[in-house]
Amino acid sequence: MSQVLHTPPPTRAPAGGDLAALAARHGLSVSGARPSLPEYVRQLWARRHFIGAFATAKLTAQYSQAKLGQVWQVMTPLLNAAVYYFIFGVLLGTKSNVPDYVPFLVTGVFVWTFTQSSIMAGTRAISGNLGLVRALHFPRAALPISFALQQLQQLLFSMCALVVILLCFGVPVAASWLLAVPALVLQFTFNAGVSMVVARLGARTPDIAQLMPFVLRTWMYVSGVMWSIDKIAKHDDLPHLVTVLLQINPAAVYIDLMRFALIDSFHAHQLPPHVWAAAAGWALLAGVGGFIYFWKAEETYGRG
Repeated sequence: MSQVLHTPPPTRAPAGGDLAALAARHGLSVSGARPSLPEYVRQLWARRHFIGAFATAKLTAQYSQAKLGQVWQVMTPLLNAAVYYFIFGVLLGTKSNVPDYVPFLVTGVFVWTFTQSSIMAGTRAISGNLGLVRALHFPRAALPISFALQQLQQLLFSMCALVVILLCFGVPVAASWLLAVPALVLQFTFNAGVSMVVARLGARTPDIAQLMPFVLRTWMYVSGVMWSIDKIAKHDDLPHLVTVLLQINPAAVYIDLMRFALIDSFHAHQLPPHVWAAAAGWALLAGVGGFIYFWKAEETYGRG
């Protein structure tokens, strides 16, 4: 009597839709998938302590190998200011047209350095921390924001030296100094937003970090760090469009606001029109726009 062997029919591999349904039924989700924008904000807020601790740790370690240590946080912008004073103030004679030129210059250098350093650090926020990005799951926006926060902490150290310089050059303490607080908040928001934009660009194209110093140097020269935009804008031979662009330049706006807050010889008529609206507008545009732009590529960081 012959025996018939019955083999089971071949198992069909689940189709793509069947796999998605199976994963959803068991509560599985795509690894590294981008969360919704509200959920992303919630995750970022939940890690606010990490952002603060990471920024402080980076700031502490920045000059750990130097003998003077954290003194360089103040010495670096001061030395830059000294070089600019010699070139622009003495050789080019800019100081003769600007009252309180040393406080004017040092304030501009410190405030500009805050923006410059935040953007430069942002270009490497992802590409320079790939080990952290690939090893741990967290909202990647925490990195460029923490670098901007690190530069804000460094600026606050520098502000102590700036106050001493202001007092030494006869600038009195005034209630207007309190205006520096909202000005710095707006500038930090702007810096963090731009840092997130360049962080996404730098994650995709690391060569951005090599190009950025030239872009920032050009931006510095047109931002009134070493010279007065107000006096240049009064020249009749300057095209009106150029004047407007100089005045609404975001770096110049935040520098002028800090000068107006801290230096009594820098008066309101030297500020560009609607300066606070311009400062808030740039902060909103860069902060919100940069955040959304960075979030849209969240699932791509650290891959490839």
